Order: sequence, then structure tokens, then C-alpha cells
Amino acid sequence: MTLADWSAAFTDLAEVVGLPLPEPVREWAWGGSTGAGVRVAVVDSGVDAGHPLVGGVDGCIAFEPDAQAADGVRAVAGRHEDLVGHGTACAAIIRSIAPDASIHSVRVLGANARGTGARLLAGIRWSVAAGMDVVNLSLSSRSDAWFAPLHAAADAARSAGSVLVCAANNLPGPTYPAEFASVISVAARPGADPWDLAANPHPPVDFAGCGVDVEVAWAGGGRIVATGNSFAAPRVAGMAALVRAKHPGLDPAQVKAVLHAAAVNAVPEGLA
Repeated sequence: MTLADWSAAFTDLAEVVGLPLPEPVREWAWGGSTGAGVRVAVVDSGVDAGHPLVGGVDGCIAFEPDAQAADGVRAVAGRHEDLVGHGTACAAIIRSIAPDASIHSVRVLGANARGTGARLLAGIRWSVAAGMDVVNLSLSSRSDAWFAPLHAAADAARSAGSVLVCAANNLPGPTYPAEFASVISVAARPGADPWDLAANPHPPVDFAGCGVDVEVAWAGGGRIVATGNSFAAPRVAGMAALVRAKHPGLDPAQVKAVLHAAAVNAVPEGLA
């Protein structure tokens, strides 16, 4: 599936059955929440902590190639730059939705915006071990060799209580971990409403959000206009952070169900 294919799936929204939560659902789900107390990992190209739209980060770690290491990766703790701008864009979007969330940069991509399955896996595992409440993954692996390790990591995240929010691939073909049911997968669709959230009656992609021709933060303190599922995912990650802050007892599956009920095309059970 391509970006256009996934967006088309949300053009004529069919109703979906959501949990019969108290009305108004969004008020119950995240009304009054700012994300305070929730830790969000941005697994990406790094985050420019000084960008005015990011508002600082509370932790940084980078995973670099290391031929001497058993898994081919070494962890480098401490402040780092965004090698591309992509991670900064995602962090700023999360901040715009959940302004008081604690953002942590987990760099797994290089200056060419490319990485390896080993670095992606290491970033996910670190985020879960560090107790991140929400993990934004606006990247994925197309390699079947990483299907099983990433599947196990996604399941471990869910069991540990970390909500993984993954962008669907912009190019044809399946990617991981976005294909897994244990994560929240997101595609982009046109629109200017940052709170747009549509549920897909025909997964594997679970939701769509604003991500077509949107202005996003970028490296060097600048901004660009961009399109991609990458920029829809952090909006949903921000909403997940709001839900987790207001309802800290919910597990990842329950957070996903609450977001589903808060979608613009959701109808409470019994009214569909």
C-alpha cells in the first residue's frame, strides 16, 4: 500500500463500533489532560532540543553501528543533534498535542535518514526497558529478516505497558512493526484539523490523522511543508499520551480502544 492508498481508505468514512464511553467521549478520554507525567520516546533521527516548537527534551540516547558488538549496535547516551530533521518534526507535533509530556530522543537513523533493523530493534527495546509510556515510530523495516525480532519486541512492549504508535509505510509493501496488531498503526489523510482522528474499519492500519501538506518543524530551527504517514503518527502518539496521563491505569490495548471510541467515525455500540 502507498500513502495515497492508505489515505483513500479514509476518504468515505464508514462508521465503526466504539466502546460505549461516557459522552462526550473525547472529554472523557483526554479532556483537561496535558500529557503531564507521561514519558514519550521519539525513535527517529534525533531531536533538536533547542527548536522552539520542541520545547526541550528530557533525555537522549543514540544507537550507532558497532561491528565489534554482538548485536552490531552500541548505545551512546547524552545530548545529540537531529541528523535529518525528521525526528524534530515528530517531537514538535507530539508537543503541540501533549504540551507537558516528557519527550525523550532515541536516535536510530543516520544522516541519510536510513538505519538498520538492529538499530530500530535496539531503540524499541531501550524505550520499553526505560519505562516509556508511549513510543513514536515514524519509521519501519521492510526486511522480512526482522519480522520475528520486531514482532517479539512489539509484544514485549505491550506486555510491559508501553504504547507503540507506528506510521504505516509510504511505499508499497508491508513493513514492521506497523503491520502488527499489538501496535497502533497510523496513516495520513488530508485536512487541517490537528485533532482529526479516523478509525479504519479495514486494518492493518488502525487510524488516520492529519499528515498531508502540513507545516512541520525541521532541523536548524526551521519549518517545512511535508506529506507523510510519519507526520500523522505523532499526532496519535500525542493523543495516546493525553489518554495515559488522564487514565494511567489503562494498558496499551485499552488505550487503543479509547482512541478508537474517540474517532470521528465511531458510533457507540448499540447505535451503529
